[in-house]
Amino acid sequence: MQLEAKSAIVTGGAGGLGAATVRHLHELGVSVVVFDQASDRAEALAEELGSGVAGIGGDINDDSAVTEAIAAAQSMGTLAVLVNVAGGAAGAGRLVGRGGVPHDKQSFIDTMTMNAFGTFNVTRLVAAAMSVNEPNEDGQRGVVVNTASIAGMEGQTGQLAYASAKAAILGMTLPMARDMAPLGIRVCAIAPGTMGTPLMEMAPEAMKQDLVASIVNPKRLGRPEEFALLVESILRNDYLNGENIRLDGALRFPPK
Repeated sequence: MQLEAKSAIVTGGAGGLGAATVRHLHELGVSVVVFDQASDRAEALAEELGSGVAGIGGDINDDSAVTEAIAAAQSMGTLAVLVNVAGGAAGAGRLVGRGGVPHDKQSFIDTMTMNAFGTFNVTRLVAAAMSVNEPNEDGQRGVVVNTASIAGMEGQTGQLAYASAKAAILGMTLPMARDMAPLGIRVCAIAPGTMGTPLMEMAPEAMKQDLVASIVNPKRLGRPEEFALLVESILRNDYLNGENIRLDGALRFPPK
């Protein structure tokens, strides 16, 4: 994809991986909508970066907020890029905890909602907007990059809800790519490992060292900028489609 005169929406764009992606796309000359529940942080990042960046506050499961983000992106260029980063966990726990207490149902639903449902919801609306773009010589109209996690492939004890939600995002990749092939819209997902986001950097040093111990090479936390570089690679390489890509320094979680 040629990035000139294109615009993008980055959900969770005010957070660690999202903000790094917004900054990188902006440096590449792409106009960007920072779409985040934290409207103050979205607007602050947009103000910091200046022309070609807009901050929109809203929930990824709120159709009116998504529609507002789409309109903002279309006002700045051809909306051809969606990077779904928004997500998180509403709690952790085993299927059956201490004393025989079953996993909280609402926390499972909430985790699925903020990850799988939200990714699906934004993608369906943005892809519909992309479908009317003028195609390039290869019939391409846009690219969607979703964010999963290696937890979706090898979730650890206590990660049932989060691992299930990220596995659902990984499971969307190929059918989304197939569904949108006639529209010329590609879909890939990134499955990050342990990334050095601002939140992670605030963790106790002993915890961070324990996490790094399982990383093969390089022996450090991933950098948000490396996530953004992979987003760029997916955008530029038209033959990358329907693929889930690990970004983890060859980390494999041991069962514990």
